[in-house]
Amino acid sequence: MIVTAACASAPQSSGGPPLSLDHRVRAPAFSFATDTFTFANLIRARHPDEHDLYANYCFVLARGLRQFSQFARFDPALPKLDRAGYVERVKRVAARPPREPALPPDDRIVIPGYANLREFSREQENAVKEGLGGRFWTFVHWTNWRVTFPVTGGHQEGVAHEILDELRAGRLVQLLVTNWPKPELNHTVIAFESRPTEGGVDFVVWDPNNPAQPGIMTFDQNARRFWATSLYDTEPGPIRAFRMYYSRLL
Repeated sequence: MIVTAACASAPQSSGGPPLSLDHRVRAPAFSFATDTFTFANLIRARHPDEHDLYANYCFVLARGLRQFSQFARFDPALPKLDRAGYVERVKRVAARPPREPALPPDDRIVIPGYANLREFSREQENAVKEGLGGRFWTFVHWTNWRVTFPVTGGHQEGVAHEILDELRAGRLVQLLVTNWPKPELNHTVIAFESRPTEGGVDFVVWDPNNPAQPGIMTFDQNARRFWATSLYDTEPGPIRAFRMYYSRLL
């Protein structure tokens, strides 16, 4: 997680039906059990006496998850590569902007010797981390500063509609989530499923800090705001959400 995060034009509501009337929606090609990283982005404050932590890489991992989902293909029947070979393959995946459309299977970067990302990142953790690259530019990305600005209920409702639209189209949605100025949550998650509730919708998310199980953030239709319902190491409460890496500027 980071302690910074930028103003941008508010997305408009899609004009769709009330969120509470939507059916359950899921990105069909994504499985939490197989299509996520085994290792976690660690929280530095929880490991004060440890050095060389894989910490503050949440944006790198979340972007990387989308890039693997859109641009990579696993083939367990092919012979495994050495470490350098896997680093090179991961770098090729990470070099593609996540805003680009998913590639057809035959055009994807092949990861040989493994069936899925979960298995690959378990056995080749160091190669995956090296291939995904550093975190510096995620710290200084101009859109991070959005967390310091207030947003309207209309803006947040627009974000909720856009998440649903993207999930209906079968795409994962990367979100910047914050409860700034409280220095607890300035973070990113990936929404992959929605579940209607009585007053809005639960968005089920993959959290780079918690490889063990999904989290939940809720959009309250009446209050027109998001709520940290079950986000890792975050006290339940109101949050703000912004989409990430979906256009050249955002």
